[in-house]
Amino acid sequence: MHEIADVEQALRRAAPHRLVSVVEDALRKHCGARRVELRLADYGLRTLQPVERAPGAAPSVPIHDSPQGRAFGAQEPYVTHGPDGILIHLPVTVRGDRLGVLTVGLPPGSDVGAALPKLAQVCEALGHEILVAERDTDLYVLARRATRLTLAAEMQWQLLPGRSCARPEFALGAHLEPAYAIFGDNYDWSVSDGRLTLTVTNGMGEGIEAALLTNLAINALRNARRAGLGLADQAALADQAVYAQYRGSAFVSVLLLSFDLATGEVEAVDAGSPRLWRLRGHSVESVSFEAQLPLGMFEDSLYVPERFTVRPGDRLLFGSDGVYAAVSPDGESYGERALARALSGTRLLPPTHVPQAVLRELAAYHGDTPLEDDALVVCLDWHGTPSTVAV
Repeated sequence: MHEIADVEQALRRAAPHRLVSVVEDALRKHCGARRVELRLADYGLRTLQPVERAPGAAPSVPIHDSPQGRAFGAQEPYVTHGPDGILIHLPVTVRGDRLGVLTVGLPPGSDVGAALPKLAQVCEALGHEILVAERDTDLYVLARRATRLTLAAEMQWQLLPGRSCARPEFALGAHLEPAYAIFGDNYDWSVSDGRLTLTVTNGMGEGIEAALLTNLAINALRNARRAGLGLADQAALADQAVYAQYRGSAFVSVLLLSFDLATGEVEAVDAGSPRLWRLRGHSVESVSFEAQLPLGMFEDSLYVPERFTVRPGDRLLFGSDGVYAAVSPDGESYGERALARALSGTRLLPPTHVPQAVLRELAAYHGDTPLEDDALVVCLDWHGTPSTVAV
């Protein structure tokens, strides 16, 4: 196992842009690897983009129709054998956030079973170092782009905590469309000792104005949360910050939730348009709250939290108005019946796959014309703690 420790130390010492080279050198030395290639998932979760030292050296591959995509989707190693050797595709994932896939080429006859555990540890170490390295280099951020982002999308993606997160008590996944031209929709989460805070945001407007508005609201909510304020006070502080800047001419709709990881008790503040559906067993229902004022609409708004409880096995789906208010060619909104059908139809998928599956259903439902608004879906599976599961 000393080889793995050597790789981890080499990664920590390496220049941020040389992480793949360090892994390649180590795997050539310890495993006889002939080929090492890192690909990261693009913002739209459609392709795996190469992290390459020479631009144009390797094409992207589709997530849904490639060996690399199979490893990424299943979150399991996928091995192919050919006359030139063995290719092992391994997921690179950090705390449930799926970053990409590392492909390692080994000589024919190599002991794959012996190599897999070591390669999995290398992938884990590489994933952590990529997140640290992104502070100092654009290499990995650029690798995620299948095309250029709009400035508004650039601002919004920089706000996001990731696309998925997993803990013993829960697992969640989220996705935004159109990925390369998003405006005001956003999500945020934070896990602390015993609590998950989740916000789903819909800022009004388009382009830079929408992105600026959402940036202000998200950072005001984070500032209040990090000051140790309760959920209602978080909403009130963000409300004051938005109103002070825009004087009621612009506002932000947000659904704020705080989950007790030990009990499943949830506090919620519904300040606008994002909505929640719950799949419990085979039954889907909309979870409604008392509507309160969006952030920044009026001066000194007061917010009152409501409470409900999630049970182990519950799946929660959060959607922006770009999802549930989208209409079919016949004029029926997606949220009336189709969204519940989509949630039921995806109940066997992991939560990381559900947002995209729902958005694909939405695109087919909406027809040939492009969606007129951002579409945001967040899916949360609640597992509970061992004590709550046993009850």
